[in-house]
Amino acid sequence: MAAKIKSSEVKDKGIYILEPKGSFIGGDETDDLKYAIKEVAENGNQKLIIDLGDVMYLNSTALGVLISAHANYKKREGEIKLTRLNKNLENLFVITKLSLIFDCYNSNAEAVDSFK
Repeated sequence: MAAKIKSSEVKDKGIYILEPKGSFIGGDETDDLKYAIKEVAENGNQKLIIDLGDVMYLNSTALGVLISAHANYKKREGEIKLTRLNKNLENLFVITKLSLIFDCYNSNAEAVDSFK
């Protein structure tokens, strides 16, 4: 199943939300995620929420996309927050120790409130 990525903006807060959907296994869908993040970043965004609620699977390539996006945002003094990880993704982030790098929240509203 091809992945889809919905994007929206939280008005007056400068927060962008990306909502990828499907499985990210290193093909075109993973490239789409990388370009979606890159496009938001290139427009000067400093606050990005990636809602993983509809993501079934992330492979190492997709994790690499998230890690490099995180590094890019940190370098520009921005922040990326992840929301709505299912149990499998939660376990993946704990096992890979990425849970120490990414701020993860149960809902987009919680993530929005967490931005300074």
